[in-house]
Amino acid sequence: MGQEITDLLGRIDVDAFARLVQAFDDPGQRWFFSGQGRSGLVAQMGAMRFMHLGRTVHFVSEVSAPSIRKGDALLIISGSGETPVSTGFARIAKAESAKIVTLTHKPAGTLAGIADVTLHIPIEESKQFGGSLFEQSCLILLDSVVFGLAQQIPDAHKLMLSRHTNLQ
Repeated sequence: MGQEITDLLGRIDVDAFARLVQAFDDPGQRWFFSGQGRSGLVAQMGAMRFMHLGRTVHFVSEVSAPSIRKGDALLIISGSGETPVSTGFARIAKAESAKIVTLTHKPAGTLAGIADVTLHIPIEESKQFGGSLFEQSCLILLDSVVFGLAQQIPDAHKLMLSRHTNLQ
């Protein structure tokens, strides 16, 4: 498993990854995260990590999530890039003039065609069960973005702990 992950991460387009990182440049931008199934679980973990950085984040479809609007951004994780719910959310967000970012292994899919920023996860084949390589790689890549952003925040770890535990 480790070798598969290492090999895949070595095939990530450096310029596309830089565009993903750049999409998160504005610390005041409101972000929405989405994905279906296991991709949704990874999106939820990613959203939590960005919240720990002090970002305003919501997971689409949670009852407390507000409506997406102009100036907001939506990150969707979808291996196929064709999941009807995900493409529907992307179309709604695009109609509201929100920025769309996607992680997918189908760079010519519907979702990538809607997105402003697409990070292609170049899965060729995997011995892992049921697509796990895609989700694992997406989480590692989002963690890499968070790690880079955290490097720019003085006392980031202490601030994260205070947000996580509500201790001051």
